[in-house]
Amino acid sequence: MLDIQIDQATLEDCNAIAEFNIRLAEETESKSLDAELVRTGVIESLGDARGCQYYVARHQENIIGQLMFTREWSDWRNGEFWWFQSVYVHPDYRRQGVFQQLSEHIQKLAQSNPDVVGLRLYVEEENERAQSTYRQLGFNFPGYHVMEKMLER
Repeated sequence: MLDIQIDQATLEDCNAIAEFNIRLAEETESKSLDAELVRTGVIESLGDARGCQYYVARHQENIIGQLMFTREWSDWRNGEFWWFQSVYVHPDYRRQGVFQQLSEHIQKLAQSNPDVVGLRLYVEEENERAQSTYRQLGFNFPGYHVMEKMLER
């Protein structure tokens, strides 16, 4: 496993995170995102003003991966779910345990917080490689489908 350091992201990490998010959208959904809009969204996230936190994986001072989690309150369970989002590992570092280390770090944080009852994530239906990785780390399909309705602005 690659020797990396996991840190909570800061404003200094904004450009790298925004770049990774743009790459993520292109790779997974063939979507082109507006760079300035993404950068502004990352800045909002880094201030935790939106109920989320970014963590980055560093190797030799370079950011090589990221994971953001958001919080969802469950009245049924009287606790929070942390949703993994914006998961990205630079292509040069994939299949070397980077996501595993990021995931384990967040899981330890979650386990130390008595309000957190579980972890969840989105995965594209066709992305079998990611699904395999997530299964190996203990994630499974709970029987729900995600639906959305985008608002016109």
